[in-house]
Amino acid sequence: MNRSTKMIVGGVLLAWGLASAMVSAKPMWVKKAKELGYPAQNCMYCHTVKLPKKDEAKKELNDRGKWLVAQMEKKQAKEVDLAWLKDYPGGKEQK
Repeated sequence: MNRSTKMIVGGVLLAWGLASAMVSAKPMWVKKAKELGYPAQNCMYCHTVKLPKKDEAKKELNDRGKWLVAQMEKKQAKEVDLAWLKDYPGGKEQK
């Protein structure tokens, strides 16, 4: 491979890596919430928009999302644990 081909391949890999980093694994939280038995259908389970942008995600939290972040801070955790939803106030329809 010549130098310019290596640079192009490297640039593509770098761009792909940056794009992957920007798309967080958080959508997997919807799957995890479903596995735990909660009625999550999309990101709006915890956010006010269907697909929040990473840099805006904390500004776009609904009451459930704000509660989870408050629990994370209270427990001094690095990340939200969806198992905490069992303690979310309200009836089953609110979980």
